[in-house]
Amino acid sequence: MNDLRAVVFDTDGVLLATADRHAAAWKETFDGCLPEWQSSHAGARPRPFDAVREYRDLVDGKARSDGVRAFLAARDVDLPPGKPEDPPGCATVHAVAARKEEVFSSMLRTDGVRTFDDVRPALQELREKAVRYAAVSASRHARSLLESAELIGYFDALVDGQDAAALALPGKPDPALFLEAAVRLGVTPAHTAVVEDALAGVDAGHRGDFRLVVGLNREADPRMTDALRAHGAHLVLPDLGGLLAALEDGRRP
Repeated sequence: MNDLRAVVFDTDGVLLATADRHAAAWKETFDGCLPEWQSSHAGARPRPFDAVREYRDLVDGKARSDGVRAFLAARDVDLPPGKPEDPPGCATVHAVAARKEEVFSSMLRTDGVRTFDDVRPALQELREKAVRYAAVSASRHARSLLESAELIGYFDALVDGQDAAALALPGKPDPALFLEAAVRLGVTPAHTAVVEDALAGVDAGHRGDFRLVVGLNREADPRMTDALRAHGAHLVLPDLGGLLAALEDGRRP
């Protein structure tokens, strides 16, 4: 193995098959609020949330409140920030974020969580090469989801939304979450790879000057491959099966 000593993995969409549920929860949240927001504006019926394009471009990989702000800005909707303790609703940024949390939590209680089939083999390969690794997520659910999927014991470190709140770490595309994970692993970004499926996360890896930023495009969408590269991915893989070879090569294309 070259001087790449550690890997920082995003959680949703990379380790756990939860990205589609996040997208569905955002859609239910925003579509439920759009008529209320539109009522104060004359015009056509509001366009529903696009669970593919808008999810990818505006909310994927971000802290909930940051995702809400990005969507509101894109739709030219002005809401007061409110307070973190606001109940689920549509009147403030924090209320919308709480609404999304409520919807997503309900989905998890109904459907549970699934791990991608390539995750455990990839982690085992890395362990055999003495590579350390961490899981990172903007979600406060990350620890419980990884425990539910029986993955938590694989990781040397975890940085999640609860850590971000406690340490006042800004969310992606700021690299703070990834940098904190590197610190906990005892490595520098120059010796660390980041694996992400979200544009904001790839952007964060690029901004943090990590040695290798790997974009994961599980849907094999050519447009997503182009977008991941445009946001700073050094290479794009369809799954984790080729990760070890990419790390052993260790060079930025």
